[in-house]
Amino acid sequence: MANAAIVILAGTESHADTGRLVNGLEAAKEFEETEGDEVEIIFDGAGTEWIPELEDEDSDYHELYQAVSDDAAVCDFCAGAFGVDDAVDDAGVVRLDDHDGHPSIRSLVDDDYEIITF
Repeated sequence: MANAAIVILAGTESHADTGRLVNGLEAAKEFEETEGDEVEIIFDGAGTEWIPELEDEDSDYHELYQAVSDDAAVCDFCAGAFGVDDAVDDAGVVRLDDHDGHPSIRSLVDDDYEIITF
């Protein structure tokens, strides 16, 4: 039994960023598929820019995202800073603003979550 928080920080600018996104979503899917594991997925910083693309049914990564999207959330502050407020609202993705408008990584650590960044 494991608790993991997958934090997607990679933006949308490069092939390497796309690889980090896909690896993060695949890791989240593996945790989700393992009985007894808990996973949280947080799109933070430039990672929030993925929400509009992942919500697009024509995206190469839409199906993978849909497999784990029930566990997904975004940084409230960063969604605004990176211009994806409307897309996040349209998608109904949970916003996290526990610490100065950002997700509280400390609370996840306190709850025995391993923090894995992509």
